[in-house]
Amino acid sequence: MKIYPMPTFCPACGGQVRVSGLICANPECRTEIRGEYAPNEFALLPPEQLEFMRLYIKTRGNLRKVGGILGVSYPTVISRFNGMLRTLGYEDMEEEPEPSSGPSAEEKEAVLAALEKGEISAAEAAERLRGLKRR
Repeated sequence: MKIYPMPTFCPACGGQVRVSGLICANPECRTEIRGEYAPNEFALLPPEQLEFMRLYIKTRGNLRKVGGILGVSYPTVISRFNGMLRTLGYEDMEEEPEPSSGPSAEEKEAVLAALEKGEISAAEAAERLRGLKRR
């Protein structure tokens, strides 16, 4: 029997799901446990962020190695790492919170993604990022 990954969001309304049952993986036991349980924060990561977390752990927290494996630039890795932290609800203690009128992480990531794909030059990316800061 194929085992599928646990869904993290309701396919009908998009709300968060809760685990309502568990079953022993031992085929000779198969004990079932019923109740209502909240999954841990890592279980709620979307697949791409969960894979990023796995690579981060495999490389012992070396973000440069993660970037090499994924074939993306270091700024893109940092952006993805910060996105994962936001999804987990963790605060990045070293960064000052951005003012609400400043550029969003999504805007910055879009510029970095365009640079990575070769759609814009490094100079144009730098200019766009400076323009985001001026807003």
